[in-house]
Amino acid sequence: MNRFSLALPLALSLSLAACGRQEPVSDLPSSEELANAANAAAAEALENVSRDETEAEENRNYVNTARGYSITLPEGWVRDASASNQDGVVSEDAGAGADIRVFWSKNEGDKDLQEIVAGMTQGSEAVDGDFIGDNEYRGTANDGEGNSVAVRLIRKPDGSLITATFVFPEMLSEQYLAIGQKTLDSLRVFNAPATAEPATAANASGT
Repeated sequence: MNRFSLALPLALSLSLAACGRQEPVSDLPSSEELANAANAAAAEALENVSRDETEAEENRNYVNTARGYSITLPEGWVRDASASNQDGVVSEDAGAGADIRVFWSKNEGDKDLQEIVAGMTQGSEAVDGDFIGDNEYRGTANDGEGNSVAVRLIRKPDGSLITATFVFPEMLSEQYLAIGQKTLDSLRVFNAPATAEPATAANASGT
């Protein structure tokens, strides 16, 4: 028997076996079903990303309702729960040695802003700042330990103070100066509810 006569039955057997494994065409999803499934998966992924971004944004927005102020913290920074309390929050970029501290204080003696700034800047170096009206101060200084400090003070109508200080290594000024400026710019004050009790502020915990 020649090789051709042997090859013919073998090819026929393989063909029949392959046909036996094929699924009916009707059981396969249509192109429309595949497209719908792909669109649904894409929509779910987009929703998850949007939710994650919203949660991250909410976590950055620190709101202290009882003390009447809010601030947007730098992206990716971690809140120091042990240093934060009912009056304020500390958030840091620990790897770089930078932090932002925002706190309410009663302002014992009802001091004016000029007196408060004079006390704060005593012992600091390269102090430079401006008063914005009677109730706000923006300034910068060096702490004498290799760190730059940007500060914003706001005296509320009831005489209490909101003090925000942004500290970062002088050698990283180019990177952190803009971050500090943006963070301090985001500080807002408002009238606290008359019945508000000092308590843990909204979004006061977490990273």
